[in-house]
Amino acid sequence: MKKYNIAVVGATGMVGTKFLEVLEEKKLPVENYYLFASAKSAGKVINFMNKDHVVIELTDDNIKALKGKCDIALFSAGGATSARFAPVFAQMGTVVIDNSAQWRMHDDVPLVVPEVNPQDIDWHHNIIANPNCSTIQAMLALKPLHDKYGLKRVVYSTYQAVSGAGVAGYNDLLEGLKAFVNNEEYKTKKFPYQIANNCIPHIDVFLDNGYTKEEMKMVWETKKILGDQSIKVTATTVRVPVLNSHSESINLEFNKPATLEGIIEALKGQEHLVIVDDVKNNIYPMPIDSTGHDEVFVGRIRMDDTVDSGCNLWVCADNIRKGAASNAVQIAEYMINHNKI
Repeated sequence: MKKYNIAVVGATGMVGTKFLEVLEEKKLPVENYYLFASAKSAGKVINFMNKDHVVIELTDDNIKALKGKCDIALFSAGGATSARFAPVFAQMGTVVIDNSAQWRMHDDVPLVVPEVNPQDIDWHHNIIANPNCSTIQAMLALKPLHDKYGLKRVVYSTYQAVSGAGVAGYNDLLEGLKAFVNNEEYKTKKFPYQIANNCIPHIDVFLDNGYTKEEMKMVWETKKILGDQSIKVTATTVRVPVLNSHSESINLEFNKPATLEGIIEALKGQEHLVIVDDVKNNIYPMPIDSTGHDEVFVGRIRMDDTVDSGCNLWVCADNIRKGAASNAVQIAEYMINHNKI
């Protein structure tokens, strides 16, 4: 069996460490792993796959030293870092799978959820983009319904965990909760307001149209991944005091007549989508249950009688696993399994 070489860029960050966790679980046919990070983390020793790896500083020279020795580079080091260094890997023949927003809307860069549009991998030019975390989980629920009924309109309302804002966001909630309980003050490091005991309808920067960039990412990415610019999409994204796993209320309007039975049947056929829907027994998806899983969970499935054909869904998924690290690793796994690398 052919062996591959994989680089992990941003290996010491929240998503980078999750990359390593998922890679260890997947046990892909890999000969060598190269772990990259900033100068601050360079030289750090990480025990991974029962072997000590010395973290390599991300520089042009250190990347070019791997020419001919690196097949795939998994990136999670921020947009500016990806803009600077992803092309360096790509130019020497390495396929970059990037977790930042840097490349997602470039016309010549595939935006991929492996269960939804793996065919788009075929037209990459050595850079493949990982979608936004909140978009990824929605796609597993929307794809089978779009195929069956055609999506006319999508309304997203998201309830996004603080882990989506990295370690600083995570700490803002934990330290804020401690301060709240002890009636003390805590100055947030990441969020504009306290997140403990609060909801903040503000993720990423505000744009001229009044929407945040996070909201517009969901609009743009939904159309690109599903390959249909005619779908009307709108979104409101909210940061909530949950440590991990995003939740989404999704309202759909279809082009064709739909039934509840037909919707459930379509959802059952989607790979890695799990239906959790027994409201008589108070069973529905929750972020506390989706954390630690690669599957996406859907429930509260019900018709919307305010339109001719539509429904409501509630979707939960681990935003650091499926919403970031696992989706990227799944792309690499797909390429290896289908001889596309």
